[in-house]
Amino acid sequence: MSGPRSVVIHAHFYQPPREDPWLEEIPVQPSAAPFHDWNERIERECYRAVVAARIAGTDGRIARIVNTLEHVSFDVGPTLLSWLETAAPATYAAMLEADRTSSRAFDGHGNALAAPFHHVILPLAPRRDKLTEVRWGMADFRRRFGRQPEGMWLPETAVDDETLDVLAEAGIRFTILAPHQVEEAPPHGRPGLYHTAAGRTIAVCVYDGGLSHDVAFGPLVRDAERWTAALTAPGPAELIAVATDGETFGHHHRFGEMALAAMLAQTSARTDVRIENVAAWLARHPAHDPVRLRAPSSWSCAHGVERWRADCGCRMDPDGGLHQRWRAPLRSALDWLGGELHAHYEAEAADVFADPWATRDAYGDVLAGLRDLEDFLAEHCRAGGERAHQRAAELLEGERHTLGMFTSCGWFFDDLAGLESRQVLRYAARAVELAGSAADGLASALRSRLAEAVANHRADGSAADLFAQEAARGVDVVPAVAAGFAVARTVAAAASESVPPAFAVAADADTVVVRRRRTGARTRCTVVVERPRPAQIRARITAGVGMGRVFGLPDLPERARRATTPQLVHEIVDLWLVEEEAAQLSRGVPLAEVAGGALLRAVVALADDASALAVAQALDLSDLVDLLGHPIPFDVQTAFHRIRTDATRTAIAPLARRLGFD
Repeated sequence: MSGPRSVVIHAHFYQPPREDPWLEEIPVQPSAAPFHDWNERIERECYRAVVAARIAGTDGRIARIVNTLEHVSFDVGPTLLSWLETAAPATYAAMLEADRTSSRAFDGHGNALAAPFHHVILPLAPRRDKLTEVRWGMADFRRRFGRQPEGMWLPETAVDDETLDVLAEAGIRFTILAPHQVEEAPPHGRPGLYHTAAGRTIAVCVYDGGLSHDVAFGPLVRDAERWTAALTAPGPAELIAVATDGETFGHHHRFGEMALAAMLAQTSARTDVRIENVAAWLARHPAHDPVRLRAPSSWSCAHGVERWRADCGCRMDPDGGLHQRWRAPLRSALDWLGGELHAHYEAEAADVFADPWATRDAYGDVLAGLRDLEDFLAEHCRAGGERAHQRAAELLEGERHTLGMFTSCGWFFDDLAGLESRQVLRYAARAVELAGSAADGLASALRSRLAEAVANHRADGSAADLFAQEAARGVDVVPAVAAGFAVARTVAAAASESVPPAFAVAADADTVVVRRRRTGARTRCTVVVERPRPAQIRARITAGVGMGRVFGLPDLPERARRATTPQLVHEIVDLWLVEEEAAQLSRGVPLAEVAGGALLRAVVALADDASALAVAQALDLSDLVDLLGHPIPFDVQTAFHRIRTDATRTAIAPLARRLGFD
């Protein structure tokens, strides 16, 4: 080998999508505590650390902070990038800047790779869906990174001949695979050239399995010097590629990003090693060694792609005692639904678009933010008008959710009742909902098929039960958004902050108009807000969609509760805290602690004064404790039990259930 050895470190960044498909925001996930949800937790532990990794000096103090992605090949799932763009803009900007920096360093060959739009197992998808996923992913990449992608990371590196042919047809030059996915890796670590059955070619870079394992699971991710030594050990390799989940650095292994940064610093200081990316290598050394696939295959299932359609034995916890017999019927049911929904789309869209499938592919530009929805519909729809465009958008959105319900995470984990399997059922529910007149029949037939997928724990039931639970989330979503806006407008000034991302809301007096941003569908409601106590606030739908429904504070979308709660807390604090309790707050005593003490004071006082005003004070203070997210204190319940005598029982009855009594 002449010249320095090349080293490519590839990090695959991805999280299962977690957004509610009706609201398009992530609900609270208690398992991610103390963070709001798992995206937020992993961003804090990994993503922001990777783009600002500390390099320690000899005294252990910070010597430098580096963006490791300027030196590391990486891909980020489009659904994760979408979340990062709004929820962690500084981290998102650093990822984009890393690609620009590496592009300048490598003559236009940036470190970022594209990925299909959804994290689907492409060998299990029909060719038409493969094409759409790849084209949508490329559109998303172009908008974010400002260039055409050269490489594409395949979800779970799942591959077959047709998948590579679709990539090559779309203009993708290379992908990265595991060593067991090819018959024989090209010599010296060089990327090979794969010839598809249809006559196209694409380069395949095969990563080093042993080194990648030792980075993902240790010990290299904990020892930068050992990692550097492994990459620079004498041998014939011209290119060494390492690939791992990006979450390895900081999430799976705390301070893993520091080991990565230190290794990059050590190798960059050497003259016998060049840290680069696959695109830069191929620009100098076009692939020519032939390579043959073992297909279908993936990097995380020893049985090919069975993990996403069978109880193959692959699981997160081999000793957990959970079966995965639910995987096959879940896949079968959703495959059936996908076929039905695609057929329904093709039949209805034929009257709407000149070419339904080409329009679906082009819709990726709208999803990516490259095209305005109205301009897109004006170009592609046969007929104009608001109603025609609304139905056209609904058809395309139905296809987006149909594709989303095959997100690989739904089958990857051990139990059907987990967050990820529920998520694909949410996509299914939203896709069925958008099928219009066919929705009821599709839902009924789907439930009968999903009944065969049974969860590990009896209480969780079957996938049919879970589907029914998730579908119910969408039933009242529009009136709930209207109610949330009305409540926030009544209580707080910032009513606009109560509106979930999927909607826009306008109001005039008691009339609230809710519009879905992705389809333009408008719904009109009349909402009357009732407020017998500061925190006992109700929104009653008196006309329009949802008429007769009453929404209490817990029934409102999370954004509405967040916009409203601070003002409710402020009002109760001003109304009922005594001077001594206010002084405690000024000394820094946590409000939850002060609120618990105030409630205890109010309950004890009921023994001498059980007037309506005294009971109202205790009720409001119990609401305050609840608004702060805390349970009723033990001492409060004990005190209430003691004063609950025959003489006071009737007067204090409104408080009993609030404090946990019959």
